[in-house]
Amino acid sequence: MYNMINKYLNNLTKEQVYDFAISKNILLNDEELNFTYNFIKRNHSEILKNPNLFDIDRYQSYYTPTTFEQIKKVYIEYLSKYQRFL
Repeated sequence: MYNMINKYLNNLTKEQVYDFAISKNILLNDEELNFTYNFIKRNHSEILKNPNLFDIDRYQSYYTPTTFEQIKKVYIEYLSKYQRFL
């Protein structure tokens, strides 16, 4: 499962990040979208290798308070679903 997720994230586009956010009712402004996309592209491998070390709260200053709470909720939801596969 790790390899499948890693491959998907390696090929991820900014449009896919935006579309996913919209599907979760998260409206990212351009700055938030750029940060999110670049963060995923640079850090996904390390986070997938050890998701327990990732502290999402460290990144709340990059988002509006409402957007960050929405992102955190989605992150926790997906972490609980897929952590056992990593």
